[in-house]
Amino acid sequence: MSQKVIPFVWFEKDAEKAAEYYVSVFASAKINQIVKYPEAAESVSGQKAGSVMTVDLAIEGMNFQFLNGGKVPGFDLGSSAVSFVIECETQAEIDDLWGKLSAVAEAEQCGWCRDKFGVTWQIVPKVLVQYRSKKINFWKK
Repeated sequence: MSQKVIPFVWFEKDAEKAAEYYVSVFASAKINQIVKYPEAAESVSGQKAGSVMTVDLAIEGMNFQFLNGGKVPGFDLGSSAVSFVIECETQAEIDDLWGKLSAVAEAEQCGWCRDKFGVTWQIVPKVLVQYRSKKINFWKK
């Protein structure tokens, strides 16, 4: 079955570098396609012809599309309003991914981290997700 909803992530200029980085972080990740800006798009996009426009990649079986869209107000990765959750089986897996993805590990907490490209991740134990799905009230005193 194909993936109907695909996360589309706007980068100022580092879409290809980010894709290559995530391929190095996740064991099951690959770049599927790189599309370059055509000459006809230079005046509209502000990007040079032949530079990377989009990168299609898969991370752990989930498709993503990254865009080099340039610097546009309101189109940046500075907010944590959207994050990608990684469910981990072991503490070793949590520690490994945290070390690879967190740009400033000592400044981040509670499973949330931001990588060197500005993308926000939540690295959580799978058991926490399982408990939450059973509607256990962690906050009840």
